[in-house]
Amino acid sequence: MQQDRGASGTRLAGSAVSRRSQQIQAAAPFRMLFGFLRRRAAEESGRPGDDALEVLDFTFGDPHELAMPAYVEAIRDAAVPRDDQWFAYKQSEETAQDAAAASLERVVPLGWTGDNLRMTTGGFGAITVAMKAVADPGDEVVYTLPPWFLYEILAIEAGLVPVKVPALQPAFDLDLDAIAAAITPRTRIVVVNTPNNPSGRIYPPAQLSALAAILEEASARHGHRIWIVSDEPYNRIVFDGKPFHSPSQFYRHTLLCYSYGKTLLAPGQRVGYLAVPPGLPEAPELMDAIDSLQIAGGWLFPNAVMQYAVPDLERLSIDIGGLEAKRDRLVGALREMGYEVASPEGTFYLWPRSPVPDDEAFVAALERRGVLVMPGTLFETPGWFRICLTATAETIEAAIPHFRAAIDEARRDGQPPV
Repeated sequence: MQQDRGASGTRLAGSAVSRRSQQIQAAAPFRMLFGFLRRRAAEESGRPGDDALEVLDFTFGDPHELAMPAYVEAIRDAAVPRDDQWFAYKQSEETAQDAAAASLERVVPLGWTGDNLRMTTGGFGAITVAMKAVADPGDEVVYTLPPWFLYEILAIEAGLVPVKVPALQPAFDLDLDAIAAAITPRTRIVVVNTPNNPSGRIYPPAQLSALAAILEEASARHGHRIWIVSDEPYNRIVFDGKPFHSPSQFYRHTLLCYSYGKTLLAPGQRVGYLAVPPGLPEAPELMDAIDSLQIAGGWLFPNAVMQYAVPDLERLSIDIGGLEAKRDRLVGALREMGYEVASPEGTFYLWPRSPVPDDEAFVAALERRGVLVMPGTLFETPGWFRICLTATAETIEAAIPHFRAAIDEARRDGQPPV
């Protein structure tokens, strides 16, 4: 299987901006994302007069209802200063680290303590620092398609080379043979995202154990350690009582990245952490590197108030049962209409197959009806689309007739489901 190793750009003559910024702007998912954001803003502004549409937004994992009162109260309480250093410069606050480690231990039992992690500006900050901590410019980062659509630009910003390996469809499991074939002497990182955004797949122990064996062998063969960067912001949004397993439980050389923005449905309040497994011999050196990179990267520590609030925030969660109910309602309705869609094991997304080969055209047809979803091409996986379940139950009910009309229209136009 052929892997996509991205594209290296050359600086445009006379350009005021760096080659790196040009490469970021040229990345296909990044270009598409910004175009999509502009269209969404225009759609949500409404249309004048009789052409006005009700906008039914299933795009980003944003809240569609007011935040939990307990969440607001935790931040309000944390904002009240206790001493004159309350709003001084903060790195990783010990109380936040300890609370985060205790919570992580319940999900991924490896003996975590506060010393094993550093607080970051959400998952973004954790992944950014993790990549730079173990890889140098020119090294390669392997990840699976469909990805979270910003891995590529985070890698480019770090001076790294993205290497893209398609998942096995339709289950969207890891293609272990393809990952093994993608590894070269320049490979330093393999990114694993479980539960996976957008497919909702939780990778089972057998896959993670096999991946660990591949990376152990490749590390020995190439004479340097290949790391996993495990992107786990949804590791507590798991359905049907299904067990979750982290790559760190199978491969010690894993940097675990977590964001509170998903579990609390508050992505605008930036707080997360980067964790290094207990007992790793390289841990002291890594922790020093992480501390330095957080400062050098522009003080990538969460604001003081968010860190003070972490012990209280750790006791809160969005309604997982409510998400399951929305999942079941929409999956059942879509299947009854003729859509191919798996029931996600985690996250808050559905990942249906487009009923026509051109997923962008189908998404545009839904958009004309006021239903906003994300095309699979944004995730570098044409032929699919993503629906976000953070929309309200009322929004789901209002959208169901439009999903039915869109697939019926595709059939009338002579484009049968693929």
